[in-house]
Amino acid sequence: MPTLTKSLLATAIPTVTLQQAGITVTIAARGCTLLSIRCPDKFGSSQNIIAGLPDPAAYEADDYYLGCVVGRYANRIGEGRFVLEGKTYQLPINNAPHHLHGGEEGLHTKIWAVKEQVETADRSLVVFEYLSPDGEGGYPGNLQLRVSYELSNNRLRITYEASTDKATPLNLTNHSYFNLSGFAEPTIHRHLLRIHANRYTEKGPSNLPTGKLLPVQGTPLDFSSLHPVGDHIDALVEDRGYDHNYVLENAGELQLAAELLEPGSGRTLKVYTDRPGIQLYTANWWDGTVTGEQGVLYGKHAALALETQAWPDSVNQPAFPGTILRPGETFRSVTDFEFGVCPDTH
Repeated sequence: MPTLTKSLLATAIPTVTLQQAGITVTIAARGCTLLSIRCPDKFGSSQNIIAGLPDPAAYEADDYYLGCVVGRYANRIGEGRFVLEGKTYQLPINNAPHHLHGGEEGLHTKIWAVKEQVETADRSLVVFEYLSPDGEGGYPGNLQLRVSYELSNNRLRITYEASTDKATPLNLTNHSYFNLSGFAEPTIHRHLLRIHANRYTEKGPSNLPTGKLLPVQGTPLDFSSLHPVGDHIDALVEDRGYDHNYVLENAGELQLAAELLEPGSGRTLKVYTDRPGIQLYTANWWDGTVTGEQGVLYGKHAALALETQAWPDSVNQPAFPGTILRPGETFRSVTDFEFGVCPDTH
């Protein structure tokens, strides 16, 4: 069975450890949070490649959404307001003037129940469940949620499932930040990135989509070929880096969305998803005041997030892919993180 332990803290938050083929993943029940992903580099040395905190209690004050499942609605809802079936809903404003990642009391703050654990020779699995009651966070409907983490064949698969008794917006993602050097490199500027997208959702003031889809070609957002993240990051002055949603074609089919390579360690990451978008965020506002699990301060651009998702503010954008889950429907989505090593790097 995957290892289940109890934190010695007063909160006694359960944690689960999955292990397969030299990869170790630790997850906390609070927010279904990935605490660490330890992978070997090209020399066989394992480090934690995601941002995390050394003390689980510190997550209570975490403003970065480190490693957690966010929702009910990941990314932004304009002015925290939407109209559904003739009724106007007002959500809390926590990223003025908008609602972000489900609000300050979103799914990332909830204690999920560990419902199932399985381990065989070739896979290690844990399933978490949470019932978000009608009205929680301002959202309608009793929402039954199920998130599973399965480690197999160098892949960590995250499966999201949900059902509801009232129509409700839903947009779930995992908010892990990666630095494939294990934070030996202080920034991700030298990481090589490719995103399999030719368009992005244009942003207006305060990071809200305008409704237009624009080509990435000829802009700093063009990662259609593998190149360093830092090449054009300073051109994005207003955002202080990347904070953009890329449009993925063939939504509904599991597809390769992004590839990441860190030359020094040789570690690679491939992201597969069936979602219509992926948000690239490069920790633009980290200020070096938080000490991570690796014993280093997390500064600006120390890591990057690749958040598979529906497009931001879809609930207020009729031309965007829909995000309303209705009674009788079952939401299901899959995202895979595939870890590897490319030895011929320097």
